[in-house]
Amino acid sequence: MFRDITTVVFDVLGTLVDEPRGLRTAIAEAVGAARDPDELLGVWQGHIEREQARIGRGARDYADTESLDREAALRVAEAAGLDDQARIDRLASAAERLPPWDDSADGVARLAQRFRVLGLSNATTKTLHRLGAHAGLEWDLALSADAVRAYKPAPEVYALAVEAAGGDPSRVLMVAAHAWDLRGAQAVGMRTVYVRRPVGDPPTPSDTFDGRFDGLQQLADALI
Repeated sequence: MFRDITTVVFDVLGTLVDEPRGLRTAIAEAVGAARDPDELLGVWQGHIEREQARIGRGARDYADTESLDREAALRVAEAAGLDDQARIDRLASAAERLPPWDDSADGVARLAQRFRVLGLSNATTKTLHRLGAHAGLEWDLALSADAVRAYKPAPEVYALAVEAAGGDPSRVLMVAAHAWDLRGAQAVGMRTVYVRRPVGDPPTPSDTFDGRFDGLQQLADALI
Protein backbone atom coordinates (compact mmCIF):
# COMPACT_ATOMS: atom_id res chain seq x y z
CA MET A 1 0.00 0.00 0.00
CA PHE A 2 2.83 2.41 0.86
CA ARG A 3 5.64 1.05 -1.32
CA ASP A 4 6.01 4.19 -3.45
CA ILE A 5 6.12 6.66 -0.56
CA THR A 6 9.34 8.67 -0.30
CA THR A 7 8.30 11.44 2.10
CA VAL A 8 6.18 11.47 5.26
CA VAL A 9 4.65 14.82 6.15
CA PHE A 10 3.34 15.37 9.66
CA ASP A 11 0.81 17.86 10.85
CA VAL A 12 2.27 19.18 14.09
CA LEU A 13 -0.30 20.83 16.36
CA GLY A 14 -2.51 18.09 17.73
CA THR A 15 -0.81 15.28 15.82
CA LEU A 16 2.72 15.42 17.25
CA VAL A 17 2.09 17.66 20.26
CA ASP A 18 -0.82 17.98 22.68
CA GLU A 19 -1.76 21.58 21.96
CA PRO A 20 -4.75 21.89 24.35
CA ARG A 21 -2.82 20.48 27.32
CA GLY A 22 0.14 22.75 26.64
CA LEU A 23 -2.02 25.85 26.33
CA ARG A 24 -4.02 24.91 29.43
CA THR A 25 -0.80 24.56 31.41
CA ALA A 26 0.53 27.91 30.16
CA ILE A 27 -2.76 29.65 31.00
CA ALA A 28 -2.79 28.19 34.52
CA GLU A 29 0.81 29.32 35.06
CA ALA A 30 -0.06 32.83 33.87
CA VAL A 31 -3.30 33.47 35.76
CA GLY A 32 -2.99 31.19 38.80
CA ALA A 33 -5.79 29.19 40.38
CA ALA A 34 -8.35 31.98 40.56
CA ARG A 35 -9.85 31.24 37.13
CA ASP A 36 -10.86 28.02 35.40
CA PRO A 37 -8.12 27.28 32.82
CA ASP A 38 -10.57 25.31 30.67
CA GLU A 39 -12.81 28.36 30.36
CA LEU A 40 -9.84 30.53 29.41
CA LEU A 41 -8.60 27.88 26.99
CA GLY A 42 -11.96 28.26 25.24
CA VAL A 43 -11.33 32.01 24.97
CA TRP A 44 -7.94 31.32 23.37
CA GLN A 45 -9.09 28.62 20.96
CA GLY A 46 -12.21 30.51 19.98
CA HIS A 47 -10.18 33.58 19.02
CA ILE A 48 -7.69 31.57 16.94
CA GLU A 49 -10.41 29.65 15.11
CA ARG A 50 -12.44 32.78 14.36
CA GLU A 51 -9.50 34.81 13.12
CA GLN A 52 -8.03 32.05 10.94
CA ALA A 53 -11.49 31.56 9.42
CA ARG A 54 -11.78 35.29 8.76
CA ILE A 55 -8.38 35.30 7.06
CA GLY A 56 -9.37 32.24 5.02
CA ARG A 57 -12.47 33.92 3.62
CA GLY A 58 -10.74 37.24 3.02
CA ALA A 59 -12.45 39.16 5.80
CA ARG A 60 -9.11 39.98 7.41
CA ASP A 61 -5.63 40.54 6.06
CA TYR A 62 -3.18 37.72 6.72
CA ALA A 63 -1.60 37.64 10.18
CA ASP A 64 0.81 34.91 11.26
CA THR A 65 0.24 32.61 14.22
CA GLU A 66 2.61 34.53 16.47
CA SER A 67 0.41 37.60 16.00
CA LEU A 68 -2.79 35.61 16.56
CA ASP A 69 -1.35 33.93 19.64
CA ARG A 70 -0.48 37.31 21.13
CA GLU A 71 -4.02 38.51 20.46
CA ALA A 72 -5.36 35.37 22.14
CA ALA A 73 -3.06 35.86 25.12
CA LEU A 74 -4.32 39.42 25.52
CA ARG A 75 -7.93 38.22 25.42
CA VAL A 76 -7.20 35.62 28.08
CA ALA A 77 -5.42 38.22 30.19
CA GLU A 78 -8.36 40.60 29.90
CA ALA A 79 -10.83 37.86 30.85
CA ALA A 80 -8.69 36.86 33.84
CA GLY A 81 -7.83 40.37 35.00
CA LEU A 82 -4.13 39.75 34.36
CA ASP A 83 -1.96 42.83 33.82
CA ASP A 84 1.54 41.42 34.41
CA GLN A 85 3.25 42.07 31.07
CA ALA A 86 5.97 39.48 31.60
CA ARG A 87 3.37 36.77 32.23
CA ILE A 88 1.37 37.86 29.20
CA ASP A 89 4.49 37.76 27.02
CA ARG A 90 5.33 34.24 28.19
CA LEU A 91 1.74 33.12 27.63
CA ALA A 92 1.84 34.49 24.08
CA SER A 93 4.78 32.17 23.31
CA ALA A 94 3.11 29.04 24.73
CA ALA A 95 3.06 27.36 21.31
CA GLU A 96 6.84 26.99 21.54
CA ARG A 97 6.52 24.73 24.62
CA LEU A 98 3.73 22.27 23.82
CA PRO A 99 4.24 18.73 25.15
CA PRO A 100 4.70 15.89 22.65
CA TRP A 101 2.55 12.79 22.71
CA ASP A 102 4.35 9.85 24.29
CA ASP A 103 5.05 8.18 20.92
CA SER A 104 5.89 11.26 18.86
CA ALA A 105 9.68 11.53 19.18
CA ASP A 106 10.31 7.80 18.78
CA GLY A 107 7.76 7.47 15.97
CA VAL A 108 9.25 10.32 13.97
CA ALA A 109 12.76 8.97 14.55
CA ARG A 110 11.79 5.49 13.34
CA LEU A 111 10.22 6.82 10.16
CA ALA A 112 13.18 9.14 9.54
CA GLN A 113 15.40 6.07 9.20
CA ARG A 114 13.65 5.18 5.95
CA PHE A 115 11.77 8.25 4.72
CA ARG A 116 12.32 11.95 4.47
CA VAL A 117 10.22 13.44 7.28
CA LEU A 118 8.72 16.91 7.10
CA GLY A 119 6.62 18.95 9.50
CA LEU A 120 3.83 21.04 7.94
CA SER A 121 2.05 23.50 10.17
CA ASN A 122 0.18 26.77 10.37
CA ALA A 123 2.74 27.80 13.02
CA THR A 124 5.58 30.11 12.02
CA THR A 125 9.03 28.78 11.19
CA LYS A 126 10.47 30.23 14.40
CA THR A 127 7.77 28.56 16.47
CA LEU A 128 8.29 25.23 14.71
CA HIS A 129 12.05 25.28 15.28
CA ARG A 130 11.65 26.06 18.98
CA LEU A 131 8.79 23.59 19.39
CA GLY A 132 10.71 20.86 17.59
CA ALA A 133 13.67 21.32 19.92
CA HIS A 134 11.42 21.38 22.99
CA ALA A 135 9.51 18.24 21.96
CA GLY A 136 12.50 16.30 20.62
CA LEU A 137 11.15 16.11 17.06
CA GLU A 138 13.98 15.42 14.62
CA TRP A 139 12.42 16.09 11.25
CA ASP A 140 14.36 16.84 8.08
CA LEU A 141 12.51 20.07 7.41
CA ALA A 142 9.78 22.12 9.07
CA LEU A 143 7.48 23.96 6.66
CA SER A 144 5.29 26.86 7.74
CA ALA A 145 2.07 27.98 6.07
CA ASP A 146 3.41 31.47 6.70
CA ALA A 147 5.52 31.01 3.56
CA VAL A 148 2.37 31.26 1.42
CA ARG A 149 0.46 33.57 3.79
CA ALA A 150 -2.45 31.17 4.11
CA TYR A 151 -3.74 28.59 6.56
CA LYS A 152 -4.56 24.94 6.10
CA PRO A 153 -6.64 23.59 4.44
CA ALA A 154 -5.72 26.06 1.66
CA PRO A 155 -4.17 24.01 -1.18
CA GLU A 156 -1.10 26.20 -1.46
CA VAL A 157 -0.02 25.10 2.02
CA TYR A 158 0.08 21.41 1.04
CA ALA A 159 1.80 22.37 -2.21
CA LEU A 160 4.75 23.51 -0.08
CA ALA A 161 5.27 19.95 1.11
CA VAL A 162 4.77 18.43 -2.34
CA GLU A 163 7.35 20.79 -3.82
CA ALA A 164 9.82 20.06 -1.01
CA ALA A 165 9.32 16.33 -1.61
CA GLY A 166 10.12 16.53 -5.31
CA GLY A 167 6.82 17.42 -6.92
CA ASP A 168 4.95 14.10 -7.09
CA PRO A 169 2.07 14.20 -4.55
CA SER A 170 1.32 10.49 -4.98
CA ARG A 171 4.64 9.70 -3.29
CA VAL A 172 4.01 12.00 -0.33
CA LEU A 173 2.13 10.74 2.73
CA MET A 174 0.32 13.27 4.91
CA VAL A 175 -0.17 12.15 8.52
CA ALA A 176 -2.63 14.00 10.74
CA ALA A 177 -5.05 13.60 13.61
CA HIS A 178 -7.51 15.94 11.87
CA ALA A 179 -9.73 14.63 9.10
CA TRP A 180 -10.22 18.14 7.72
CA ASP A 181 -6.44 18.43 7.32
CA LEU A 182 -6.24 15.13 5.45
CA ARG A 183 -9.07 16.15 3.13
CA GLY A 184 -7.04 19.25 2.23
CA ALA A 185 -4.03 17.08 1.45
CA GLN A 186 -6.14 14.71 -0.64
CA ALA A 187 -7.35 17.65 -2.71
CA VAL A 188 -3.81 18.18 -4.05
CA GLY A 189 -3.20 14.46 -4.65
CA MET A 190 -1.26 13.54 -1.51
CA ARG A 191 -1.64 10.15 0.15
CA THR A 192 -3.22 10.34 3.59
CA VAL A 193 -3.14 8.57 6.96
CA TYR A 194 -5.24 9.34 10.01
CA VAL A 195 -3.64 8.86 13.44
CA ARG A 196 -6.02 8.87 16.37
CA ARG A 197 -5.38 11.44 19.09
CA PRO A 198 -7.71 12.48 21.94
CA VAL A 199 -7.84 16.05 20.63
CA GLY A 200 -8.17 15.28 16.91
CA ASP A 201 -10.96 15.51 14.35
CA PRO A 202 -12.05 11.92 13.61
CA PRO A 203 -12.91 10.75 10.09
CA THR A 204 -16.51 10.46 8.97
CA PRO A 205 -17.86 7.28 7.35
CA SER A 206 -17.42 8.92 3.94
CA ASP A 207 -13.69 9.62 4.38
CA THR A 208 -11.43 7.32 2.36
CA PHE A 209 -7.92 7.75 3.69
CA ASP A 210 -5.08 5.35 2.83
CA GLY A 211 -4.79 4.20 6.43
CA ARG A 212 -6.01 4.70 9.99
CA PHE A 213 -3.81 4.00 13.01
CA ASP A 214 -3.99 4.28 16.78
CA GLY A 215 -0.51 5.77 17.12
CA LEU A 216 2.83 6.43 15.47
CA GLN A 217 4.39 3.10 16.41
CA GLN A 218 1.56 1.31 14.64
CA LEU A 219 2.04 3.62 11.65
CA ALA A 220 5.80 2.98 11.62
CA ASP A 221 5.21 -0.78 11.77
CA ALA A 222 2.99 -0.53 8.69
CA LEU A 223 5.39 1.65 6.70
CA ILE A 224 8.63 -0.07 7.70
